[in-house]
Amino acid sequence: MVQRALRSHHLPTVRRRIFRQLLESLLYEGVLKARSEADGRSAVDGVDAQGRPVRYVFTLGDPAYGFARTRIVRDPLLRVSENGESEAASLTGFLTEIREHLGGVTDERIEGFSRELEETLVKDAVAQCAREERDGRLAEADYDVLEGMVMDGHPYHPAYKSRVGFDLEDHLAFGPEFAQPVRPLWIAAHRSLTTAVSSSTLDGAYLRGQLGPAWDAFRQELDQAVLRPEEYELLPVHPWQWREAVAVPFAAHIRDRKIVALGTDPHAHLAQQSIRTMACQEAPHRDYMKLSLSILNTSTSRGLAPHTVTNAPAVSDWLRGIVASDPYLRDDLRVILLGEVRGVAVAPEPVSELVRERTYGRLGCIWRETLDGRLDPSERAVPYTGLIARELDGTPLIDPWVRRWGIREWVKQLLEVSVTPLIHFLQGHGIAIESHAQNMALVHDQGRPTRVVLRDFHDGVRFSRAHLADPATAPELASTPSYHANRNSFVETDDLDLVADFFLDAFFFINLGELAMFLDDVYDYAEEEFWSEVRAAIAAYQAKFPELADRFALFDVSKPQLDVEQLTARRLLPDTELRLHSVPNPLHGPRAIREA
Repeated sequence: MVQRALRSHHLPTVRRRIFRQLLESLLYEGVLKARSEADGRSAVDGVDAQGRPVRYVFTLGDPAYGFARTRIVRDPLLRVSENGESEAASLTGFLTEIREHLGGVTDERIEGFSRELEETLVKDAVAQCAREERDGRLAEADYDVLEGMVMDGHPYHPAYKSRVGFDLEDHLAFGPEFAQPVRPLWIAAHRSLTTAVSSSTLDGAYLRGQLGPAWDAFRQELDQAVLRPEEYELLPVHPWQWREAVAVPFAAHIRDRKIVALGTDPHAHLAQQSIRTMACQEAPHRDYMKLSLSILNTSTSRGLAPHTVTNAPAVSDWLRGIVASDPYLRDDLRVILLGEVRGVAVAPEPVSELVRERTYGRLGCIWRETLDGRLDPSERAVPYTGLIARELDGTPLIDPWVRRWGIREWVKQLLEVSVTPLIHFLQGHGIAIESHAQNMALVHDQGRPTRVVLRDFHDGVRFSRAHLADPATAPELASTPSYHANRNSFVETDDLDLVADFFLDAFFFINLGELAMFLDDVYDYAEEEFWSEVRAAIAAYQAKFPELADRFALFDVSKPQLDVEQLTARRLLPDTELRLHSVPNPLHGPRAIREA
């Protein structure tokens, strides 16, 4: 499989995509400047290993209407040297040759990021080759299977499938695209090492209901080891994680029987698009399990920080309580929240701060409610990432829906069911939800959007307690520790711009921004019209709630500029501060008026 992929047409196709996303993001984030060539093309200058000048040549298209995103015409990036002009073939070579224009980036940063790009190249080529050989149709897949089949990854971040830590055998075994059954290992961790928190909706029989007879079998394992089951918490571990990230750093605890391996899960699971979340195909009533996974993907570690595991059930209970008490969310929009109902984190105190990272976030699980049984008989769900996915022949997954309902009616309905609940959470309640495409699903009836599914709240909300509509209901949350590496990972802030921009960045900039460009490219549905419809959906919502006028101003989504995260710059520059840049906001401007 690997050799076939690397010798196939998929490798240069994937490489061109990575180059395009890399160059677009570097230019857009202001890390790199291009100059104009006499023939109308653009170029970036560099120097090769022998000190000779080279330049990389490409064609810039018009900036996107939404957020003025930089767009490169999808021609190959060309490398021009004294030996002539040829297609750029080395991602590492590109970064190395242009590094003098990257603002003093270190060797370590170049090496690390180039590795992510090279890993993405090979792993995506293998995945695309496997998909072609499997020839599965997106339109025929159910939701949990579709999660793995929608495999294009982050549409902006260039290291969208790096999975650093997985070798190619791991990639084939655990990558969601390959739909291989995964059986998590269950362990018992002594309560002196763990924090376990459950939703107020759960009773003590939750895990027994999830595991069935295996629950009793696991407890018998502890009995036979002359250990007290009541002194241990049970949790699943990803097989790769146990092998690569648990056995050695937790060796002392395993030796002392504070951590005990019990056996594999009784059911096979499928990895979802986040890789670390498991869906149980054999028993769909079981909840999803989000597992610590110490790989690096899209430049972010996929461990589970203990404070986020601890906060998960409290945040979900809070949000579900808001929906239950708000007739607009509950009855009119019928929004579905997949609550995080239980969290267990294994977090022993390290022998030294120097080695904390060896165990921090390495062992944990968050149980998330299943979507099974939550839809009406005529409804189906599709990951929001699927809205820009294509079948192997290039046909968009949404094509039958667009043709049935018409592009304008379909977009209008999509925005009404998608934008409105999220705006209401923000402006009505003061809560920003990080609703990028991987955290949302669209529910539809024969392609007509009916409502949305929201999920992944443990580190995916942001608010200012003083500006909540009902501060008394907000839970007290574990704070982010000083040694937590991600400076952009926080839930509470006094800065209302950071609240609004958190939502605007995830939902509008990446999620709807990509959809708008996709519809323009494929259906000639102009971005300007798309964003006019977005503004109209927001205006229609605000007209329903004139009593919230002060809060519309407080959480201003139509301000001229907003700050979005510099995803590529963050990987190249020191991670000592928030990496944000200001971009024009397509929600700013005259409010659109729809005809009734």
